[in-house]
Amino acid sequence: MDINQAKIATIHDFLMDFESMSERLEELRNKFPSGVIIPVIERDLQSPALKRIVSGLNECRYLEKVFIALSASKQENYTEALRLFRSLKVPFEVVWCNKPEVDTILRDLNKKGLDLANPQGKGKDLWIAIGIASLELHAFALHDADIVSYSGALPTKLLYPIIEPKLDFFFSKGYYARVSKENKVLYGRIYRLFINPVMQALQEKIEYRSEFLRYLMSFRYTLSGEIAIYSDLALNLRIPSDWGFEIGMLAELFRNASYKRICDVDLGFYDHKHKEVKKEELLQTAEDSLVCLLRTLTETDHIDVSEPFLQSLQVIYRRIAQDKIRQYHADALCNNLYYDRHEEETNVDSLAEAVIHAGRRYTTTPMGTQLPDWLRTISAMPDIRERLRDAAIEK
Repeated sequence: MDINQAKIATIHDFLMDFESMSERLEELRNKFPSGVIIPVIERDLQSPALKRIVSGLNECRYLEKVFIALSASKQENYTEALRLFRSLKVPFEVVWCNKPEVDTILRDLNKKGLDLANPQGKGKDLWIAIGIASLELHAFALHDADIVSYSGALPTKLLYPIIEPKLDFFFSKGYYARVSKENKVLYGRIYRLFINPVMQALQEKIEYRSEFLRYLMSFRYTLSGEIAIYSDLALNLRIPSDWGFEIGMLAELFRNASYKRICDVDLGFYDHKHKEVKKEELLQTAEDSLVCLLRTLTETDHIDVSEPFLQSLQVIYRRIAQDKIRQYHADALCNNLYYDRHEEETNVDSLAEAVIHAGRRYTTTPMGTQLPDWLRTISAMPDIRERLRDAAIEK
């Protein structure tokens, strides 16, 4: 733990008091109603973490509403989601994001030149839920559905800095130690072994100091999905439809917000379900995130992404990532954590290939996954949020 402050303000957890923060948020509830959005896919419905999340949310008496952004292929999954959250004491809605009736409404937008029916992924589900939640909430926190170490402190820590009138933040982003205290294992592989070193590699590759990369690297855990944001700000942001959501959100804030109104918040130790470094899971997150990085760097720094650019980026990335492995090995050894250097090196080999794959995807379809911001969508169809709410939420 440190007390350092950098370009992005850091809210450390020195002596945070969950009860007093909750009471303050409850005092402000009528003026600044807040809630939580949780993206849930079908496999999450089988996760024991959901029960813990429901229990933690029940500690948060100040919440106006919880929105479950559900991606499900059939009615039975929607019914199961309703059953799993029925013990929630906070008012909640399950938003069936890929329901056929929702797709029909989104196809109507295609006629107005907005392609929202075809893109799929976490970002699109959150885009739908954000639009619906903004009808009721001043601000909302967002986090995943597989957090093993969940408690009511998590949304409280995220929401307090942006709700408290004595402060002046409108976006907070969580950071944490991705360490399992129970298993004594160091996790966070995609951030440790890919996002962080690939940003450093891009900074070295670009012949001048990129302000966008400097901004991204100011966050203590750039890839964290735990955020809180004002609803009206969220309506102004374009986000990717896929697993590049976290980087895409920060990229849009870079274009739309002042640094001094953004903060990092200490969420402590953090553990969630662990995925494999393979194409369908973590490699997809890595590729989607890099595509978003390359698109934003083209916008902000006018880089030219070509095959030679990608090949040299891959070489630089691999060297930096291997240096990180030596550093993490030392950290793990001194903290009595399990650390398999061979496995880490193997992961870097796979992630180095993802640099080329993501780069080629970007050069083929540079704007392929970006969704329009909500303000443009509302301009095209003024009642779109209400129509989606009525279609996606079953009464």
